[in-house]
Amino acid sequence: MQFKVPQFLDIEDKIFGPFTFRQFAYLAGGGGLCFVIYRALPWYFAIFLILPLAGLSLMLTFYKINNKPFLNVIESAFKYAFASKLYIWKRRMKKKEDQEKEAQVAEDKKIEMRGATPLGTSRLKDLSWSLDVLDVKKGNEDELKNTQ
Repeated sequence: MQFKVPQFLDIEDKIFGPFTFRQFAYLAGGGGLCFVIYRALPWYFAIFLILPLAGLSLMLTFYKINNKPFLNVIESAFKYAFASKLYIWKRRMKKKEDQEKEAQVAEDKKIEMRGATPLGTSRLKDLSWSLDVLDVKKGNEDELKNTQ
């Protein structure tokens, strides 16, 4: 028995003509608020509230960024604005004692590295090279023992 797998689950149904329920709610809500402001305030005050409100309503209805609704952008903006931030990239001034300790540690590392010869950038290559060298030395020692 075969079942049909639903497709296009992320597409909303068109309920009110060419608009989805969400789009219709944004348009009706924005239009209603614009009408209330128009009737409650004098025209020269109302225009300064109606234009941004109508623009926001139209953007919520039709504007998408990266195929995501504009509401997601507004939500992300509010989260970013009101969340605590940690600025890691700000450099802090170090105390002289800390600088001296770091200089001593760096000098100790340089002394340790003088005894070891850097073979390459990869530890795996270094390990394989050292194993090859040890095998060659071991082979030479075996040859010396056999000849004596």
